[in-house]
Amino acid sequence: MNIVVIKFGGSSLADNEKLLIAAKKTISFLNEDKKVVVIVSAQGKTTDELLKQAKELSKEPNKRELDMLVSTGEQISCAKFAILLNEMGYKATSLTGWQAGILTDSDYTQAKIQDIYPNTIWGLLETNDVIVIAGFQGIDANKNITTLGRDGSDTTAVAIAAALEQKECYIYTDIDGIYNIDPHKFKRAKKIEEISYDNMEKLVKNGAKVLHDRCVKIAKKYGIKIIVNSPNSKDNGSIVD
Repeated sequence: MNIVVIKFGGSSLADNEKLLIAAKKTISFLNEDKKVVVIVSAQGKTTDELLKQAKELSKEPNKRELDMLVSTGEQISCAKFAILLNEMGYKATSLTGWQAGILTDSDYTQAKIQDIYPNTIWGLLETNDVIVIAGFQGIDANKNITTLGRDGSDTTAVAIAAALEQKECYIYTDIDGIYNIDPHKFKRAKKIEEISYDNMEKLVKNGAKVLHDRCVKIAKKYGIKIIVNSPNSKDNGSIVD
């Protein structure tokens, strides 16, 4: 089975127009005779809004309940994306993190993936064109919903790629690759065409927010090439390997 794992960030799914662009990008892989596993973040500023609502109720919200709340953002994204793809004539099924077999520890709001059991994903790929998985979340040994920390959907995507024994993972965001400094703020920012895992880790530690720190570690461990790009871009983006 020919599979590709891709991930869309929240800015790439912020409204129906962007959802359509992401769907067309997904379909471009289907046109290459590939099955697609898509990991999605919450749309736009959804997570920020949910956190704000929680803080209006409590200065220090219970972390278990906070994970229960904020995990809904990604669930909304994956359901809407699957609805759109089905409407466009492609068979798609959405899964929450725990339905996808993602087991984590119990460190609420900053959980780490312990294992992934991809049997459900493999089974659904037999009869579906696309599997859409809610990023950023999993379940612990006591069946509590957990989240992986901000930007944790990157880690979900690379971990899913590892579990499915894939050697590439595409991460789509609002910029067309990795830059030495924030291109939204600095016109002199220069795009990095290719960067090693070690140097990418250094960039992340120095404050770059292009990728979640743990996703780079997982990619390095399993030898997964990360391709960072924009769904609108016609070039090759940036490669982490």
